[in-house]
Amino acid sequence: MSTTHPLDRVRDILVRPFSVGGLNLPNRVVMAPMTREFSPGGVPGDDVARYYARRAAGGVGLLVTEGTYIDHASAGNSARVPHFYGDEALAGWSAVAEAVHREGGRIMPQLWHVGMDRTAGNPPVPDAPRIGPSGIAPDGSHSGREMTQADIDNVVAAYASAAASAEALGFDGVEIHGGHGYLVDQFLWSRTNRRTDRYGGDVARRTRFAAEIVAACRAAVSDDFPISFRLSQWKVDHYGARIAETPQELETVLGLLAEAGADIFHCSTRRFHVPEFEGSDLNLAGWAKKLSGKPAVSVGSVGMSNEFLDVFQGEQAAVTDIGNLLDRMERDEFDLIAVGRALLGDPEWLAKILSGRTGELTPFHVSRIGTLH
Repeated sequence: MSTTHPLDRVRDILVRPFSVGGLNLPNRVVMAPMTREFSPGGVPGDDVARYYARRAAGGVGLLVTEGTYIDHASAGNSARVPHFYGDEALAGWSAVAEAVHREGGRIMPQLWHVGMDRTAGNPPVPDAPRIGPSGIAPDGSHSGREMTQADIDNVVAAYASAAASAEALGFDGVEIHGGHGYLVDQFLWSRTNRRTDRYGGDVARRTRFAAEIVAACRAAVSDDFPISFRLSQWKVDHYGARIAETPQELETVLGLLAEAGADIFHCSTRRFHVPEFEGSDLNLAGWAKKLSGKPAVSVGSVGMSNEFLDVFQGEQAAVTDIGNLLDRMERDEFDLIAVGRALLGDPEWLAKILSGRTGELTPFHVSRIGTLH
């Protein structure tokens, strides 16, 4: 990484306090949610607690956990992904939150339902049906069942229950996973949502399900308990997909979610520096902040020379300069920056950046996927 950025500038930009609701952060760096599958039976253990605590000890202001399954039989596709329900799993998550807080960090769980992305691998409930807004998978196949109103109500209630559990366990907020082609996003995306009732049709109707989840979570927690909503245009294996073709459509989505009670928009992109719409340099998070007036989190290949999927094609990631990031944050294009692979490679990534020890950074390697370092 280049050392051309004066440390006082790096600190001035990254080490600025940030507050939303009852959440007060010492800096602008977030650990991005990354699925790890180190929780057999859905229960996070001491190794998971140490994993998150290491990042908090490294100075990261806010940690967003890996996606955690809500209490719905069809929510998950791996028996090693943690649950956010059940006494044993919640006890494990309580220990995680305590470990992070001991290191001075803040943490929120990400709540997840995979919907039609449910595979034939090793799901927690093998005989549960594959469900989605229209029974259509992201690849266009009719390989599942269209959700009934009862299904929708049950899923909404499960999200609300998980949000209430998060607050009760002492977490600092909660995030709803509404991107990447999973259930909530399948309602937002016209390719997978062909419904003709109030949950399908134009972009406002397609947002109804997500807004109901947000509203139910808001009703289940305190007014100052922050709710983050993660969204994306791209989907797994469908990188040109879009839920909003124009800023106006995006404004409709964000407006309905903000009205329902979302406090933060976590905008997932593959490369944070790529403009979202023609005619502007703003990325997705920049547009979200501009259109909604809410705080926005950006993410996507921060400090890395390539994208995540390139790793699995044998391409080694190198540590790269963060000048573009500093420029964008200095002009307040977005409020927070989420870091993924760089923090998997080096739990002390932020501490080393802030102390000028960039030459000591450990680059991310695909072998990190197989460990809980």
